[in-house]
Amino acid sequence: MSDASEGSLEQPELLATPETLDPADWSSVAVLAHRIVDDAIDHLGRVRERPVWRPLPEEIEALYRAPVPDRPMPLEDVYRQVKDTVLAYPMGNIHPRFWSWYMGSGNFTGALGDFLAATQGSNLGGGRHAAALVDQQVVGWLRDMIGLPETASGTLVSGGSVANLVGLTVARNVMAGIDLREEGVAALKQPMRFYASDQVHSCHRKAVETLGLGNKALRRIPTDSRYRIDLEALRAAIAEDRALGFRPACVIGTAGTVNSGAVDDLTALAAIAAEEELWFHVDGCIGALVAIAPGNAWRVKGIERADSVALDPHKWLHAPFEVGCALVRDRTKHRETFAVSPEYLQGMSRGIASGQWLYEFGFQTSRGFAALKVWMALMEHGVAKFGRLIDQNIAQAAWLSDLVRSQPPLELVTEPEVNIVCFRYAPDGQSEERLKEINLEVMLRLQEEGIAALSDTTIRGKHCLRAAICNHRTRPEDLALLVSEVLRLGREVDQSLA
Repeated sequence: MSDASEGSLEQPELLATPETLDPADWSSVAVLAHRIVDDAIDHLGRVRERPVWRPLPEEIEALYRAPVPDRPMPLEDVYRQVKDTVLAYPMGNIHPRFWSWYMGSGNFTGALGDFLAATQGSNLGGGRHAAALVDQQVVGWLRDMIGLPETASGTLVSGGSVANLVGLTVARNVMAGIDLREEGVAALKQPMRFYASDQVHSCHRKAVETLGLGNKALRRIPTDSRYRIDLEALRAAIAEDRALGFRPACVIGTAGTVNSGAVDDLTALAAIAAEEELWFHVDGCIGALVAIAPGNAWRVKGIERADSVALDPHKWLHAPFEVGCALVRDRTKHRETFAVSPEYLQGMSRGIASGQWLYEFGFQTSRGFAALKVWMALMEHGVAKFGRLIDQNIAQAAWLSDLVRSQPPLELVTEPEVNIVCFRYAPDGQSEERLKEINLEVMLRLQEEGIAALSDTTIRGKHCLRAAICNHRTRPEDLALLVSEVLRLGREVDQSLA
């Protein structure tokens, strides 16, 4: 090796004293890091002792309207602010009495996985390195959980909205009848049509709009008494659109609607899609993983026949936010939808670039190592335990429904399909407007008093409270407390509004 000093240029003054983000003293950082881990364990271990949620004081909100700092702050002071003002005021979804919207409750092993992933710092756009292998192993495990063939492909994304967008993008491109990537949607000879129930998640509207097809391209089909897509109405809509010159392209089945947890008849939808030669996509962000639950897997039978599936490991696998997954039966069609090969991302027979380019299966070139937190938790607990936890949540929803039935004036608005319970405080003789006013106030007081977190919705004209039990920390006594507190608050609110 030659002497680098020979003939070298004089260094600019700016380079004479190089800077770095590494600490000058790693030992002091180690001490603080150990304390952070101890505090994190205490934070999780005592979560039940804290309010589910509490309002943010104005002085804390003001801290996070401050301009970007120019001068440094000691790391210990930075952490102190995080501990006192961020950790102390969480959204609450890790708490055992958080049942708002539909969120998993995380796990400590997953949190360690996120830390280790960030420490390693790998970009999962592709390449030959261990993190890429973990990513693909997790995708393979998720594929196997819902029964797609080994030849299916997949990609980890931020969550269900993007996972559904990936699946519907493949559906659009495959079913367009033209080279859509080259020609664009303006070249379509017939407007495309996608079909879903009137209970479909709003992310599908965003998806068809993002795909350039417009909201009208998503035809909402009426639902039956159990809030499942009406199969005969679907058939009629497809026939009508064909007669009018539209291009039916994709049937979207929902494995767990966000309103009530209803599961479409996926086997029947798969058959209709096959008969009509349409793409069959399943939004399984709520219920796809019911496939691993021994007592309830039958509820999502037919999901294994989908052409594409969206699911969320940050829900019933309780991975810390965020991680979703899009799975596609036909690997070639999946890759052809997204792959590009610029000169700066060419594959090699050797070296780092000799691995698979994972970015070719989705929108992102830069991808975080989200797989590790899923991988570590599955390795620690095994998939069977997660299946039992899903059965446990579904049983808890059934038990909560029984409690509601037994405690008038509580009213069960829908029979739960899986783990979402819709109910309300409904004393006799009250108008729908008055009932909505009472129940909204009950929901807000539950939150503000730190008792429990519920959301609300309206199902066929009835406003109600909505408990989505996707929580491995929930116990029967938490649900019993919820019922007693709704009754107490309902009486108080009803009297105050009289």
